[in-house]
This record gives sequence, C-alpha cells and structure tokens, in this order.
Amino acid sequence: MNAQIEKITKRPSRLRFAAIAAALTIAILAGLAGVYGIGTLPRNGDPSCGPAVELARKLAPLARGEVAAVNVAGKPLKIPNLAFRDAAGKELTLADWRGRTVLLNLWATWCVPCRKEMPALEALQAKLGGKNFEVVAINIDTRNLDKPKEWLREVGVSKLGYYADASAAVFQDLKAIGRAFGMPTTLLIDPNGCELGTIAGPAEWASGDAIKLIEAALAGKSGD
Repeated sequence: MNAQIEKITKRPSRLRFAAIAAALTIAILAGLAGVYGIGTLPRNGDPSCGPAVELARKLAPLARGEVAAVNVAGKPLKIPNLAFRDAAGKELTLADWRGRTVLLNLWATWCVPCRKEMPALEALQAKLGGKNFEVVAINIDTRNLDKPKEWLREVGVSKLGYYADASAAVFQDLKAIGRAFGMPTTLLIDPNGCELGTIAGPAEWASGDAIKLIEAALAGKSGD
C-alpha cells in the first residue's frame, strides 16, 4: 500500500517535470528561430507564382558554371514590394518593374565581394538591359550616404542605375522570407514579381553562363 501511495504521489511531479521540459524545448526552438531565421521561410506559396516555378524548373539545367550557385525556385513565392529610392531621391517600389524581368542585387561598400561583382552586373545590364529586363542594384549603406556613389566611381561603374535604401529595410524584408543572409544577395524575379532564383554571394554575371540563364528567363524557356 505504501508503495502504491508513493507511486501516485510521484506521478504529478513527473508530469510537471515533463511539462516544464516541453516548455523549455519550445522556448529554445523559438529562440533559434529568432537567431537563425528558422520558421521565417515561406510556407504557403502565392498561387499566382505557379508559372514562375514552372519556368524555374526549365532554367535549372542552366544554373551551372559561373552561376551554379543559383538556387532556382522550387515553390511559388511572391517577393515583397520592396521600397527604395533612385539617384534623385525619388521613392520607388519593386512594383514599378512589373512587366519586366529583374535581377535584384543588394550591395554595400563594406562588402568585399561586391567590389568584384559590380562591374559584371553593369556589363550584364549593358548587354541585356532594356524594356524587358533590368539589373536593379540596391545599395544598403546606412552611414555616409555619399560614399556609395564614390565607391562606384572607384570600381569603374558609371552606367548601372543607382538605387539605395539607407534604412536597409529591403535586406530585412528579404531576410524575413528566407532570401537574404549576407552580402551580396541577388534574386532573379519574373515580370509578375515572383521568384525565379536566388543566390547568396557573388557570381560572374557577365559570363556566358549568366547570359544564357538570363536570356532563357526572358524567352520563357530553357536553353540547350
């Protein structure tokens, strides 16, 4: 009888311990989600971006060589309507590029790989830029706002359109959907504002591999 009473007495304590342990586990996971972005990845895709996923599948064989690090879209994802300014200070949003394919690039003067990548982005714009495509490179420096333009002159970039977001909110908006973790960050976006592909880190955008990838995206079909 005493053994039974002791067993019954201990049971609530064990249940309380299990509940506390479960609560701690949930708290730890929540903390990790805040630090590493776990749980912020997109769950339910935008149905309107279904065609972009189909196109991305066709582009997948072209994500090779100099652009092998491009991750083509596997699920429908509408990119947030990012807000930034042009060289004259005019307010713009990503929606202003609806109807055009966009290679969206985030860069900063303190980003060492960006220095090498920026001339290649300008060369890509010079070759394919027009009414159907534009390289939209957004600077996210938050201090010394004159420095980015000086930096571009230093690296020999003069024809690429200048866009900036001194609040760096565009980076945070992309980070919130799991599409920005460091610099540079580049996204290939279709005319409806849907993700076609994303790359974390630099790429040789003036290379033949990159040209074929972008041309195929513009044509709406894969290359050979």
